[in-house]
Amino acid sequence: MPNKQAAIKALRQTKKHATRNQMVRTKLQAAVRLARRATTAGAKDTSEKVKAAIKLLDRAVQKGVLKANTAARGKSRLVAALRKATAK
Repeated sequence: MPNKQAAIKALRQTKKHATRNQMVRTKLQAAVRLARRATTAGAKDTSEKVKAAIKLLDRAVQKGVLKANTAARGKSRLVAALRKATAK
């Protein structure tokens, strides 16, 4: 355990941020998983699920949970999968 007051506060903040980041990441992974399943299954609401996942990717970048290029790569892959699914 830290001894100094500043170190105690830093530890407290780190725990808060880690919890928030974990929640954001979990929601994001669930949304991406749903979108991927929808694209492979050919569901009717596929584009809505992909849009929701893209929105969460953008929010994760805004909150500093993901890097911009990581989110861009994920969005690109989702859109490519959507186009492939709708081309059938």
